[in-house]
Amino acid sequence: MMLARAMRPLAAIALAGVIVALVLGLLGTSPRVVIGALADGAFGNWIATVDTLVKATPLVFCGVAVAIAFEGSLWNIGADGQLMAGALAAGALGPATAGWPPPVAMVALFAVGAAGGGCWGALAGWLRARRDVSEVISTIMLNFVALQMLSWAVHGPLMEPSHAFPQSAPLAPAAELTLYFPPSRLNSGMLLAVSLAVGCYFLLFHTAAGFELRAMGRNRRAAVYAGLPVAWLTIWTMTMSGAIAGLGGAVQVAAITHRLYEKLSPGWGYEAIAVALVARLNPLAIVPAAVLFGALDNGAQAMQRSAGISPVLVQVIEALVIMILLAADSGASRRLRLALATSRLAGRIATTPAAGSDA
Repeated sequence: MMLARAMRPLAAIALAGVIVALVLGLLGTSPRVVIGALADGAFGNWIATVDTLVKATPLVFCGVAVAIAFEGSLWNIGADGQLMAGALAAGALGPATAGWPPPVAMVALFAVGAAGGGCWGALAGWLRARRDVSEVISTIMLNFVALQMLSWAVHGPLMEPSHAFPQSAPLAPAAELTLYFPPSRLNSGMLLAVSLAVGCYFLLFHTAAGFELRAMGRNRRAAVYAGLPVAWLTIWTMTMSGAIAGLGGAVQVAAITHRLYEKLSPGWGYEAIAVALVARLNPLAIVPAAVLFGALDNGAQAMQRSAGISPVLVQVIEALVIMILLAADSGASRRLRLALATSRLAGRIATTPAAGSDA
């Protein structure tokens, strides 16, 4: 069963690749050249590989955040806004940490980042639990609010001292994550993302709180009947989901950008939905899924330079993977798989000698 669940996303990725290859062939472009350029841009050398991991890191944070909410049947479309809220909180604190011991500065930065994203998620959770407002609507709207708040901050109270550019003052050195093997951007934020994914896996599948969350996700009415505090679970789940995405925003500011600016996120929260679906909402599987999507994003520009193919092709591949996965999980597909399984079972019964008969 676990092997089948793991193979389905791989089959979807392979089928999407075949479809794209056929289209490229019809257009007169060599699929081998395009795939080679994509792979070379993503993993062709040490710098390219690290850049792929850099692009995958926020996808891990947002993917885990989305997966936790989805496991509770809460459709958190707001990981992008929660990430920006966390980045905004971290970017506001960062310049003030000059002279702090680096461990204290980093813990404080990550704490305020998680708190910023957690508050953003908690607001949507409270609206869902207390006012029955669809979290799909509230989280999407909160994305726009976070985006405009970030824009206002870098044009106003957090704008750098010279007021020449719409960006914040840089973080104090104590609040910056150390880069390893410069000029690569390898940093410990990647290890933190993996550790978080492992921790959330154990939370979901090896703790009572995780069991209650998944029980609510499977059947909310049954959870209420069983006496679970569904309203509190809703707020808690959305808060935790937002805090994880907000932590990702703080890591991005501390490790990569070292300051705030407009459009800090290119849409990681939305892309993370695809990452979580490919990973089947398994936090451990989100790590390789995020690396895959990071590789596609990182290799897209090289593909354009080497093969003359628009990087939009990467978005087409991602969309095809999601559509194929959704089609595989449809009711018709489940009925077809059940019918095939039933026919195979019937075939085995028909070819098995009856008890007591001559073999």
